[in-house]
Amino acid sequence: MIKTMQNPVLVAGLVLVALTLAGPALGLPVNQLTEIVIYMLYGLGVNMLVGYTGLVPFGASVFFGCATYFVAILMLGGVGNEFAALALAVLASVVLALLLGLLILRRRGLYFSLLTLAASQIAFEVAYKWTGMTGGENGLQGVTPVLLTTPMRLHLFTLAVALVVMAGLWRLAHAPFGRALQALRDNEQRMACLGYNTNHLKLGAFVLCGAVVGLAGGLLALLLQGAYADNLGWEHAGDALLMTVLGGVHQFLGPLWGAVAFIALQDRLSQLTDNWWLIFAPIVMGFALASPEGIHGLAQRLMRRSRWTLTRGVIPPRPAVIAPYQPCELGVDRDTPLLTVRGLTNRFGSLYTARNIDLDVMPCQLHSFIGPNGAGKTTFFNLLTGLLHPTEGRISFMGHDITDMKPYLRVRLGLSRSFQIVSVFKNLTAFENVRIAVQRRRKLSLRQRLGDAYDNAGVNDRTWTLLAAVGLEDRAAEICQNLSHGEQRLLEIAISLATDAKLLLLDEPLAGLAQADRQVVGALIRRLAEAHAVLLIEHDMDRVLTLSDRITVLHQGALIADGKPAEVAANPAVISAYLGAEKDAAETLHAAPRGQVGKPILEVENLCAGYAGSVIIDGVSFTVHEGEAVAILGRNGVGKTTTLNSLMGSVDIASGDIRLDGQSIAGRKPFEINQRGLSLVPEGRRLFPNLTVLENLRLAMRPGGASLEEVYELFPKLKVLAKSRASALSGGERQMVAVARALMVPSRVILLDEPFEGLAPAIVKDIMEAVVKLRARASLVIVEHHAESVLSIVDRAIVLVNGKVAYEGSAADLAADEALQARLLGVVHADAA
Repeated sequence: MIKTMQNPVLVAGLVLVALTLAGPALGLPVNQLTEIVIYMLYGLGVNMLVGYTGLVPFGASVFFGCATYFVAILMLGGVGNEFAALALAVLASVVLALLLGLLILRRRGLYFSLLTLAASQIAFEVAYKWTGMTGGENGLQGVTPVLLTTPMRLHLFTLAVALVVMAGLWRLAHAPFGRALQALRDNEQRMACLGYNTNHLKLGAFVLCGAVVGLAGGLLALLLQGAYADNLGWEHAGDALLMTVLGGVHQFLGPLWGAVAFIALQDRLSQLTDNWWLIFAPIVMGFALASPEGIHGLAQRLMRRSRWTLTRGVIPPRPAVIAPYQPCELGVDRDTPLLTVRGLTNRFGSLYTARNIDLDVMPCQLHSFIGPNGAGKTTFFNLLTGLLHPTEGRISFMGHDITDMKPYLRVRLGLSRSFQIVSVFKNLTAFENVRIAVQRRRKLSLRQRLGDAYDNAGVNDRTWTLLAAVGLEDRAAEICQNLSHGEQRLLEIAISLATDAKLLLLDEPLAGLAQADRQVVGALIRRLAEAHAVLLIEHDMDRVLTLSDRITVLHQGALIADGKPAEVAANPAVISAYLGAEKDAAETLHAAPRGQVGKPILEVENLCAGYAGSVIIDGVSFTVHEGEAVAILGRNGVGKTTTLNSLMGSVDIASGDIRLDGQSIAGRKPFEINQRGLSLVPEGRRLFPNLTVLENLRLAMRPGGASLEEVYELFPKLKVLAKSRASALSGGERQMVAVARALMVPSRVILLDEPFEGLAPAIVKDIMEAVVKLRARASLVIVEHHAESVLSIVDRAIVLVNGKVAYEGSAADLAADEALQARLLGVVHADAA
C-alpha cells in the first residue's frame, strides 16, 4: 500500500479528484478546476525539458498558443469532432517542435532560452496581424464542442487525458530514454564520450515537450471555446515555467502544486486588486529564497526527506553473488596498430600544444603517455576523442580515418576515455552512473526501450560487476555528489570500463586515490591491457614503470622519448624535463627550518557532520598549535575532505564545536571564517578560469596577507605567468596559484586539500618545498592520500577510519611503523611487497 501511494500519478489523481469533489465548497467552479488540470499538463511538458534535460524554455508558449489556434481553426473549418481536432493539433505541434528544435537546439543555455522566447513572440505577431486566419486581436470565437458539450464532461475528459499523459511521462522517465535525459542534464560532454548522440536526445525531449504542451493548448481552446493571441505574448510566455518553479523543478509533481497555487492565487488576488502581481510576485520570491525546490521541496524539508523525485529513489536489488569482472576480448590482429597518429599538430595562435606527433598504439599493450604538467597530454587525448580538432595531421583508428569524426561516433567504433578532472553524473546514483554507460553498449528491443530501465537483468548484472571491480558495490545507492573525490575517481574508471572499448584512454586514473585503491586499480588496468589497448596518462612513476609495456614522453607538445620503461627512465632528457634532479626530496625538505610550536590555535571538539542528513565524520577531535603542521590521512571516503569543508563552514555541522584562537566559528558563514584567519586551498584548485594569474591573486589580497613580491619569491614562475589566464595553466601552475591565493589572506591556519594530486614528480618537489616554507607564516592542516609524501614535512598525523579518529600522534612514529600504515591506510611498502 505504501509503495502504491508513492506513485505520483496516483497521488495526482487523488488530489485532482478531491479538488473536483470539493470544488463547490471551496468556491472553485468547474471551469477553473479544468484550467488547473490544463496548466498542470502544460507544466509537465515544460518540466520534461527543465527538470530532466536541463534546457530552460522561456517560450514554450509557442506550442501552447499555436495549438489553441490549430484546434480552433480545425473546429471552425468543419473537422468532425474535438477528438480529431486535438489529435491533429498534437501532430502539428510535433512537426513545429521538430522544425524549431533543429534550428534552436544548436545553442545552449541562455541563448536557447531566448530563442524559444523569440519564436513565441514571432508567433504572437503573426497571430495578432493575420486577421483573416487568426481573427487578429479579437481572436477566433464560437468554437462549439460536438461531444464535450458540458463543463463537467470537458473537465472529466481533461482529467483523464492528463492522468494518462502523466502516467506515460512517469513510465518514460524510468525508461532508458528518460534515464539518458537525466544524465544529459548533468554532463552532456560525458554522454557524448559514452557514445550517445546528445543532439538526438535533446531533440527527442524537445519534441516530446511540444507534443504535451500542444495537447494542453488544444484543451484550452475547448475550455475557452476559442483562441486568442495573448497566450503567445511575452507577458504569458513564462507562466508554465513559473508554475513549475513554484511547485518544484526537480519534483515530478511540481507542476501539479504549481498549477494549483498559481491559478488559485491568481483568482483570489485578482478579486482584491487589479495589480495582483504586486502581491503575487513577493510570494514567488519568498518561495525562491526559502525553498529553491518549491512547494514540494518545502514539504520534503518538513518531513526530512530531501531528494529529487523525478524518478523513484531506489536501485535494483544487489545480486547474492556478483560476477567477477572479465575484460571483453579484442578480436584483432595483435601485430597491427589499433591507433595511428601522423603529423598531429595543434596550436592556439603561436602556442603549440601538440607538435608533429607520430605515434602507434598496439593492441593488448599498456602504453603510458607521460610528461610534465602543461606538456599537452590531456590536449592529445582531447584530439584523439574529438573534443578538439587538430590544426594539422591525421588520426586513424582500426583502419578508419577519424580525424573529423564526431566524438560519439569514435566511441561507437571502440575508442573511449576517462577524464583528468572527474567527469561523472553528479545528481545520479553511483549505480545509475555506470548503468547509463552499460545501457549504451547493449542492443535493446523496442519493449526494453519503452519499459523500465531497471528491468533489464543483463544491464543490471554488468553494472554490479563493474562497481565491484572498483570496490564501490556498497556505495551503489549513494548520490554521486555525496561520494568522496576518491570514490568519484573510482566511479569514473567504472564508467570508462562500461564502454567495452578496444582502446581505452585513461587520464590520471590514480589521481586522488589512497594507496590501497591505487593497488587495486593498478592491477585492474594491467588486466585490461591483456585484452585491450590502454593508453595511460599518469604521474605515479613507480606504477608507470612497473605496469607499462611501453612509455612515450611528451614535453612542450613534442615527443622527446619513446620505448621500454627502463630505457625511458634512464633517458637524460626525461630526467631533466619530467623527473627532476636526482636528489632526495625528503632530505631537502627536512633541512628546511621549521617553526616553533606554540599555543593551541585551532581546536576541533567532537565534530559530527555530513551531507543530506548522512553522517560522514563522527566525533572527530584534534588540536592544531601555532607553527605546527598536521596531516589528516585515511582511505577514500573516510571524511578527510568533509572535515576541511566543515572547518570552512561549507558543510552543515550536526554537533560539536570548532574554535579558532579560542572563539567558536562553528555555524558561521565561510566568508566570516576566512576573515577570521582560516583559509582553504581546495582539491581541484578552483581558480577563476577566465581571470589572469594576477587577477586571481588580487581578488584574494587583504591587508596583513602576503604581498605580490613575497608570493613571487616563493613561486618565481607566477611572475612570468602573471598575465596568463588561469584556464591556460598546467596542473602544477594552477596549484601554485591556489596556494599563493591563500597566502594573500592574513591566514592563521591554511588548509590544503590534496596539494600534490595530479602533479609531475619535479613539480611535487617544488610544491613540497613551498609548503615547508609556508610554516613560517601559518599553521598547516594537510589532507593527502600519499602518506609517504606528507609525513616527512609535518609534525603530527591524524588518521581517520570510518569518520572517526583511529590514530593521532607523531608523524615520525607513523612513518616508522609500516605495520600500522598497512592496517590503517592500506600502504604496502616495496620491501614488504
